[in-house]
Amino acid sequence: MTSHVVLGLGGCVDYELKLSSSVLERLVAEHRIHDAELTSSVTVTNERELVISILGYLKKGGGGEHFVASSAALSAFAGRFPTRTTLGGTSVRAAMEMSRLGVPSTLHLVSLNDIVRRLLPADCDYVCSGDQDTLYPHLIVQYDQGLRVRAGDIDIRAPFPNRLIYVNDPANESMLLSGDLGSLLSHARVFLISGFNAIRDRPTLDRRLSTLRSHMRQLPAEAVVYYEDAGFHEPGLSHRVRDALLDVIDIYGLNEDEMQAHLGHAVDLLSVTEVASALESLRTVIPVTTLVVHTKYWSAAFGERAGAYAESLNEGIVIASTRYGHGDAYTSHDYERMRNRPRRTEAVEFAAALEDRMGGVVRCLPGFELDVAAPTTIGLGDAFVGGFLAAVSRSGSRRTGPG
Repeated sequence: MTSHVVLGLGGCVDYELKLSSSVLERLVAEHRIHDAELTSSVTVTNERELVISILGYLKKGGGGEHFVASSAALSAFAGRFPTRTTLGGTSVRAAMEMSRLGVPSTLHLVSLNDIVRRLLPADCDYVCSGDQDTLYPHLIVQYDQGLRVRAGDIDIRAPFPNRLIYVNDPANESMLLSGDLGSLLSHARVFLISGFNAIRDRPTLDRRLSTLRSHMRQLPAEAVVYYEDAGFHEPGLSHRVRDALLDVIDIYGLNEDEMQAHLGHAVDLLSVTEVASALESLRTVIPVTTLVVHTKYWSAAFGERAGAYAESLNEGIVIASTRYGHGDAYTSHDYERMRNRPRRTEAVEFAAALEDRMGGVVRCLPGFELDVAAPTTIGLGDAFVGGFLAAVSRSGSRRTGPG
């Protein structure tokens, strides 16, 4: 089994649901939740705390990912809504988007079952570190802009659409690496690293990072290594991954939520001054060859080789936008129509001004003008990664040579 594209390191089964006002209002009353409880992040150990967490994000229109101590709480909450079973994890969703673009890949999985076997595209090979079938579904919650919850002293309305991820997954939390990973990497032109955010134990994380670096010694010198950030279940462990892998990563990708979490403050995504400062500050925290930041308004590459990734940025935007508008069911016609849609005026102006201010170290592409009544907010970052890496694979972008 050989592939030019290897995507890791974990994957999962997702139970997707969309929030409704009526169910949330019943839950607020049932659990006697008050508005004052929505001011800060909470540890999620039961259904009441899960509802508080969701309402807190909904209030600000944010997205995030959390460990949930009780799998029963996830099941109880999911049982109150119609759910859809899909495959998740950045690497798996990226592989599925790449398959649509005609780019096959090989996945490194830590959990395998009949749902995964049935839903993976035929051109996706895989290895799995688990020695028996396991199933630890992730709860993926999406909500629409304008969703309103009025119950007791709570009266909130979502200013933006977004998605939330709640997880109790021992396989991804352990992130055992297959002994076959090194041999897979020996043929790779592109390698995606994701999933370390699920590990909650520092000694386990350190062992996995050491093992991964050993496997990565088999990568060809010209291979492109892309690391996609995520919401760490134990935020204090994020820097350990950066410190351990920065010297072997070519591209470090993250969305606006993760960027702002690293910086410790909000950033106006359409302010050239604030974004330029944010990128410079982020570069001091994450001194990697190329930073890639993907947001709802624009996507940008920052670094000396930023210009080499213009087409990759565009492919990521097109795929994520098509998914936003049409979900999993989008067609090649939907994709082609998206490529020709007009870009957001404010984003076009922002991108030009940012490049003018920062020069050749930044390549910024504006997002599309989209007006979707019921958008898909699940998996947009993963879709962006899939589109980006498909273009990298096709173009032969390397980590060596001129930008």
